[in-house]
Amino acid sequence: MQKIFTLTFFIIFIISIIACSEETASQDNEVKIESPSKTRITFVELGSVKCVPCIQMQPIMKSVEAKYGEQIKVIFYDVWTDEGHKYAEIYKIQLIPTQVFLDENEKEIFRHVGFFPETEIDKFLQEQGLTINN
Repeated sequence: MQKIFTLTFFIIFIISIIACSEETASQDNEVKIESPSKTRITFVELGSVKCVPCIQMQPIMKSVEAKYGEQIKVIFYDVWTDEGHKYAEIYKIQLIPTQVFLDENEKEIFRHVGFFPETEIDKFLQEQGLTINN
């Protein structure tokens, strides 16, 4: 009898923990929805840490992220790794580095293959309405 009581108590305890965690997760999602993101462009760099032009893009990506702040989200995928290879397929790239720019709805608005000079990236981003932070 005591085993049944203990088992019943344990099951009720687990169910209540799961219910509380699901409620917390849904509340977190509500907060995210209520506060709109200031990100206007997502800059996806598809390359590798073992590729010379890709390595040359690393400081440019950091600089762009610093200059434009919350207006831009910079993401790097190393497509020569097991984890990153799927992004080469998702974005259908043929060469690296490849830069893909997405709008706030995650639709591709521009693509460049090869080393992309920072001045050219700035020109494109400013044409999209982004401004350099002071």
